[in-house]
Amino acid sequence: MPLSLLLEADPDVEKIKTYLSNSLCFAATQDANLVGASLFKKQSSQCIELMNIAVTPSHQALGIGSKLLSFAISELKQSDFLRIELGTGTFGHQLSFYQRLGFRVDSIIKNHFLDNYSKPIFENGIQHKDMLRLVLSLQDRKI
Repeated sequence: MPLSLLLEADPDVEKIKTYLSNSLCFAATQDANLVGASLFKKQSSQCIELMNIAVTPSHQALGIGSKLLSFAISELKQSDFLRIELGTGTFGHQLSFYQRLGFRVDSIIKNHFLDNYSKPIFENGIQHKDMLRLVLSLQDRKI
């Protein structure tokens, strides 16, 4: 998996290296070219976490990310996992992206981006500080 693609979603190379080798990966291709990827890491027998989802800049805003994540969710519903979790910033297009696919806010980790990244992360001129934890049930049960 090209690091340059994964850096579109996670700006920390060392963090990516911690989950890259142990992840389940779904890829999006167009004309035999890799244009998107999603990486999931098993957290427990019932939970898998979306660690990274990225689309090449030239292919963003075309619905590729939504289709990729929808496909991954569909595939994971066939597994024994009961839920998908993820962490994201508290604002921006990522939050609405996940909510459109059915993810719900579960908790907030205060100062996550301040405490865990060596360089500040900005989006639309606003610094990410807190992390929202989101969850999606893969079964027909409430979480």
